[in-house]
Amino acid sequence: MPTSPTLTRVRTAYARIEAVDRPEIWIDLRPRAEVEAEARALDARLATGTPLPLAGRLVAVKGNIDVHGLPTTAGCPAYAYTPDADAPVVARLRAAGALVLGTTNLDQFATGLVGTRSPHGAVRNAHDPSRISGGSSSGSAVAVALGIVDLALGTDTAGSGRVPAAFNGIVGLKPTRGLVPTTGVVPACASIDCVTVFARTLPEAEQALAHMASPPDRVLPPLAQRSPGPWRVAVPPREQLGELDEGWAEAYESAVTRLRAAGADVRPVDLTPFTEAAAMLYQGAFVAERYTAVGGFVDKALADGVDSLDPTVAGIITRARDIPAHQLYADQDRLSTLRARALAELGDADALLLPTAPGHPTLAEVAADPLGANARLGRFTNSTNLFDLAAVAVPAGEVNGLPFGVMLIGPAFTDARLARVAALLQPEARLAVVGAHLSGQPLNTQLLSLGAQLERTTTTAPVYRLHALRTTPPKPGLVHVGEGGAAVETEIWRLPAAGLGRLLTSLPRPMALGTVELSDGTRAPGFLCEPAALRDAEDITEYGGWRSYLNHRADRP
Repeated sequence: MPTSPTLTRVRTAYARIEAVDRPEIWIDLRPRAEVEAEARALDARLATGTPLPLAGRLVAVKGNIDVHGLPTTAGCPAYAYTPDADAPVVARLRAAGALVLGTTNLDQFATGLVGTRSPHGAVRNAHDPSRISGGSSSGSAVAVALGIVDLALGTDTAGSGRVPAAFNGIVGLKPTRGLVPTTGVVPACASIDCVTVFARTLPEAEQALAHMASPPDRVLPPLAQRSPGPWRVAVPPREQLGELDEGWAEAYESAVTRLRAAGADVRPVDLTPFTEAAAMLYQGAFVAERYTAVGGFVDKALADGVDSLDPTVAGIITRARDIPAHQLYADQDRLSTLRARALAELGDADALLLPTAPGHPTLAEVAADPLGANARLGRFTNSTNLFDLAAVAVPAGEVNGLPFGVMLIGPAFTDARLARVAALLQPEARLAVVGAHLSGQPLNTQLLSLGAQLERTTTTAPVYRLHALRTTPPKPGLVHVGEGGAAVETEIWRLPAAGLGRLLTSLPRPMALGTVELSDGTRAPGFLCEPAALRDAEDITEYGGWRSYLNHRADRP
């Protein structure tokens, strides 16, 4: 009996873990047999018709978020406890059909943007092992970027769900505070912590976020009605971005140009209140909340000589113990003034476009200046949660062969709006499908989850034969024969280019991606079949297409 797609995906993931040889990604990886058993149980539920929109998606969970059956360590083995249940965000993804592979490495107690502050080792960048992965959600981001998992959970207090997304060339959604519950999450700064999601494409991240979200736990004034017109994007003058790595200013300008070419109304903004507030997160009194979260544990661990404490993290947390209360009140007043200025600067703009970080340091550079390098990385991200804003980080090209990312920031509860603006930066591809990915067919949900949209229905040029393969689920094989072929019903779908790459990496044999000739003389990438798979396959070309063949078969006595 053919292996189910879910079980195949699990086995592929464990093979990938072995192939990439990145043990620093994980804190606790679940036994393969245990996850395979869950995959079989999931397939049994699917067979009964149970709706599972995230069926078979593999998930990695940052090590400061509770996963039932695994210890929660927050990157410090001495802190570990065994949770009685999944955190709500984990439980919701599992209820939708996702499978958890394990918990991932992080900057200890989610204190850092570098991904190096961990007794489990520095998490190396997915594209260049000499560079940092970004943190604190380092392992989660790299697990997605390396194709091990489809989705990963992180947290974002100062940029921890956006900086590693940018450095590894993936998407990081930082939702509005309160939209996703933080119950079952070891706090960093509890008042501004957010649970975030990583994915390789924007539609995948949005789909996961929809299952994680719940009605907000606070009451806000109604969101201002958006006046008609193109998307309005605020962009600061070049000099306000400060020092950027070589080539990054040009890459940022290219992103601005793409938005403008897509019809966005690009307008100037004064970035000063954002950068001034960003400096306050660690240099002011707000860092005292980190001591409130785990300071008592850190003090005792230092007194007991616990060796798994990261010295940089311990220093940040213990120094926060003695911040006077009057400084906190002064900083709150100043922050309120800066937030009012920032929102006034944004005006009716839908989003603020910024580089996600000012540069991408090497592991050696961070080791030489751990505090300075980390502080620089938060220049554009630190203020977002202090100002109670939503954000999404997306890839925006490459600089010197490494990913370059930007983020879009907007008012609370404009998460969906930000994603729509971000989508303008994502290149699109076209895909021709003739079988199980057609509208209404079993694998069409794969296209929909990647944000694909049906462009039109047409036929191939009359140079193909169609065969019914012996696969599960049933699917046809399209083969180019030239003379003696016929036109076959085809759907053309538009989807993010990254999504097409995702399909290609998960494509099982005997299917292959090739060029399909269409009836109007154009060509598009499409699913073809290896000739060897046709030996015992029925030629069904006479029916004109897969759906017509299925209808004919259903009518048979």
